[in-house]
Amino acid sequence: MTALSTTTDKVNPLTAGQLPAYVTWAALAGALIVGGLLDTTLLSGFDPGTTAFAAAVIYLPVIYLLSRAVEGRRRAADRLATNLVAGAFLLALLPLISLLWETLSTGLPRFDAKFFSWSMRNVIGAGGGAIHALYGTLIVTGIATLISVPIGLMTAIYLVEYGRGALARGITFFVDVMTGIPSIVAGLFAYALMAIVFGPGTINGLAGSLALSVLMIPIVVRATEELLRIVPNELREASYALGVPKWRTIISVVLPTSISGIVSGVILAIARIIGETAPLMIAAGFTNSINTNPFANPMMTLPVYVYDQYAHPGVQREFYTERAWAGALTLIVLVMVLNLIGRFIAQRFAPKTGR
Repeated sequence: MTALSTTTDKVNPLTAGQLPAYVTWAALAGALIVGGLLDTTLLSGFDPGTTAFAAAVIYLPVIYLLSRAVEGRRRAADRLATNLVAGAFLLALLPLISLLWETLSTGLPRFDAKFFSWSMRNVIGAGGGAIHALYGTLIVTGIATLISVPIGLMTAIYLVEYGRGALARGITFFVDVMTGIPSIVAGLFAYALMAIVFGPGTINGLAGSLALSVLMIPIVVRATEELLRIVPNELREASYALGVPKWRTIISVVLPTSISGIVSGVILAIARIIGETAPLMIAAGFTNSINTNPFANPMMTLPVYVYDQYAHPGVQREFYTERAWAGALTLIVLVMVLNLIGRFIAQRFAPKTGR
């Protein structure tokens, strides 16, 4: 019995139909080495992308054949599919990592106090900052949010709670159309509307806010509509059974149940529009000075500031490029903060289940 137990405890994984974990890592390391040697020999130089591609071409059939010999056809196919999915994930992750690395390495040198305290008024070459663009972004986006959230919320409530027939189908159709329109069309619409109301050539922060609200409203409608639809009908019926009218049920039951998702959806919609450039170039315009009045004169925003610094550099191009990358880094930080706030609200104010 003792000899049999000892033999059973020391079973070799290869004989048990299980490929050891070290074989996977050894095959991957070997594929990388061979890929690097082929890259260096054939192309007369080392390139990480080419080496990774060659290693993947070598690794996938090798690990498949090893797994099929030891574990069988089904397990080998499962390993191959897993490796393909992991490779696709890494391939999709590479552009994001490259973008973050390039933005941080190029934008951090100008990501300083001066960048957030100076404007570009009377600045040529070195120096200057983006405080005027930061003010403009916050003002324009804030007004767009004040316009879009009530309209989007009430539209979603109508579609879920009241909408029936041709009118509801028509609203749904136009919301879908607005979701897919190019952003520059929203800028042209806002510019034309301001020209009709206030006269030709009217460019200010309010026009930029109207352009962004055209893009933001369908996002808010779609996010809110989906969240209102998943509220259990039992809650509505219980409220109706107590004699509560429908409008009161919506305010007291439906909206509080879905408030965390609605708020996080609104924040994600803000993060979506805060980086829009084309409509603001047309509707809000360009300026190098601080303008906190959205009803008069052009107002610079961060996306337009980044475009202007990169597309219209002066003689000393490197200073303009540094400011452009610093503005891009600021936008990424703002979007990241908004996403974190949305996640916090969704977790903090979500309806609690159980005791």
